[in-house]
Amino acid sequence: MRLFLAAILMLPSLAAASECTVRSGPRTAAVVELYTSEGCSSCPPADRWLSGLAAEASSGRVVPLAFHVDYWDYIGWKDAFASERATARQRAIQKAASARYVYTPQVVLAGRDYTGWRSSAWAEAVETVRRRPARASIELTVRTDPARIEVASVAQAAGTGSDDLIVLVAATQNGLASRVTAGENRGERLAHDFVVRDFAVHRGLGSATATFRPAPGWNLANMSVAAFVQNTRTGEILQALSTRARCSS
Repeated sequence: MRLFLAAILMLPSLAAASECTVRSGPRTAAVVELYTSEGCSSCPPADRWLSGLAAEASSGRVVPLAFHVDYWDYIGWKDAFASERATARQRAIQKAASARYVYTPQVVLAGRDYTGWRSSAWAEAVETVRRRPARASIELTVRTDPARIEVASVAQAAGTGSDDLIVLVAATQNGLASRVTAGENRGERLAHDFVVRDFAVHRGLGSATATFRPAPGWNLANMSVAAFVQNTRTGEILQALSTRARCSS
């Protein structure tokens, strides 16, 4: 079984922020990973569903992240937000779960494949995660200017070895959209939030620093920062942090 410690820092006005430090609390937030693609005709409803979690993300109940995979690019439309690294992350989850294949849209809740995201069971699934006392802590300090997003993290987990742990820090963006002109979604305007634009990986717990350089298409006013500590043997989430409201300017 693998253990995960996850965190997200939401900064609606990242370009204007200079520094913000946040710390996790006593309860576990529900981490929601969506694996999606603009080349997948069944993905737009899942993208809209993830965007609908904005209020829960602001309250700290959930930590949404959209990973756009690239393995559907060959069928007619290249997803501008997709990356090989997002695909590799999904395949790592597949391997850890001994699943036969990857698919889109896939929702991973608290480190586990979750197929009930469209059903009435979703709210109770989130509450089940929320009732768990946190078994780890994380502190993030984010320093920003128009040329960089620098994230210093300190992660701790009592009684947990660090041999199999990684720290994953991601830059995410809201308010993205594409007008699709080919492939399965031809003629559609697709909108996305919580999109992972880039991420860095560090080995072990303790202190780490990641620096992101804004690329063309990044809108710093809509950027966020996410950080995970993951034990490569399970999908269990030890802790998550959503600080969108506290770090807004």
